[in-house]
Amino acid sequence: MKYLDEYRDPVLARNLLTEIHRITTRPWTLMEVCGGQTHTIVKQGIDEALPEGVRMIHGPGCPVCVTPLEQVDKALAIAARPDVIFTSYGDMLRVPGSTTDLLALKARGADVRIVYSPLDAVKIALANPAKQVVFFAVGFETTAPANAMAVAEAARRGIDNFSVLVSHVLVPPAMTALLESPANEVQAFLAAGHVCAIMGWTEYEPIAAKYRVPIVVTGFEPLDLLEGILMAIRQLEDGRFEVENQYPRAVTREGVLPAQRQVLAVFEIGPRKWRGVGDIPDSGYRLRPEYARFDAEIRFDVGDIRTNEHPACIAGAILTGAKTPLDCTAYGTLCSPRNPLGAPMVSSEGTCAAFHAAGRGLSSGGGFSGAQPLAQVGGPAAETRR
Repeated sequence: MKYLDEYRDPVLARNLLTEIHRITTRPWTLMEVCGGQTHTIVKQGIDEALPEGVRMIHGPGCPVCVTPLEQVDKALAIAARPDVIFTSYGDMLRVPGSTTDLLALKARGADVRIVYSPLDAVKIALANPAKQVVFFAVGFETTAPANAMAVAEAARRGIDNFSVLVSHVLVPPAMTALLESPANEVQAFLAAGHVCAIMGWTEYEPIAAKYRVPIVVTGFEPLDLLEGILMAIRQLEDGRFEVENQYPRAVTREGVLPAQRQVLAVFEIGPRKWRGVGDIPDSGYRLRPEYARFDAEIRFDVGDIRTNEHPACIAGAILTGAKTPLDCTAYGTLCSPRNPLGAPMVSSEGTCAAFHAAGRGLSSGGGFSGAQPLAQVGGPAAETRR
């Protein structure tokens, strides 16, 4: 398939790995901040093929996973109301709240619906004027333009039975919080290509300069990630700390300006709590005062929610890279994709789900995962598709 197979070529992958090994002279610690990148790295065994001492930390790059438990419990409280049609992308339905999840609530009779766009929720509100229709607006900067457009459209058309439960988070403040942590070990970042496709990379330039860390905007295919890792290590070895773009086929420095304007017309930047990280100033979007009537938290008065994390789940430590799924006593036993205890095992971008799908730690109890990295096999590239 054009634009996919070219980035899954085993020969080119081996060449990139050879160059990474050639230039690496000391241990380095890199972090990717994107769940899609994490899945490719783990599935292809890229982290296991790197030089000894080069470590990949899987950061808080899964928007479903970093959605705080309080927001999930608020969603459950709203969705349980008989006058509500609750809409969401499918990956949020099985994220555990303190007592249940949206899918179980749906099975018990709640009107919970999967949609593929927030504008679908607007259409549902138009078709059901006697119901309150709520959309769960979760995600990084990538999904914010469409959610802003839906709110603006509802306002323009006077659709007063539509609202959004907002849980948007922003990547650069989270990176700053990680770098300022006393426990920080990250020396370079692979930035998420899809976020930068919308926002560009100007926000990352002061981070690279202040904290002296290389940041490489990177795509999602195996060759993208290997080249991004190579570019980051080359900077580290050279003593440079710049923002570089490995993903020019999708990302420009300025990003998509009309999308950014749409977001800031509807949302403003404010504090946001991240699951596993805590409260980070200026790290999320909230509705501007002129759109506050579309805020589901205000409309349904669910501001004071007390939560209860499962005691066996170490999702917080996994999301910050402090631990891996293999450090969790529940991984693969109490917690699996069929019976998840935490969001990182539910989401298609979660680190625990990535490890489980690759079979890591499930049979041998540790060590090399047994994955067949694209860089180490000569089979057809089609076998590596996600």
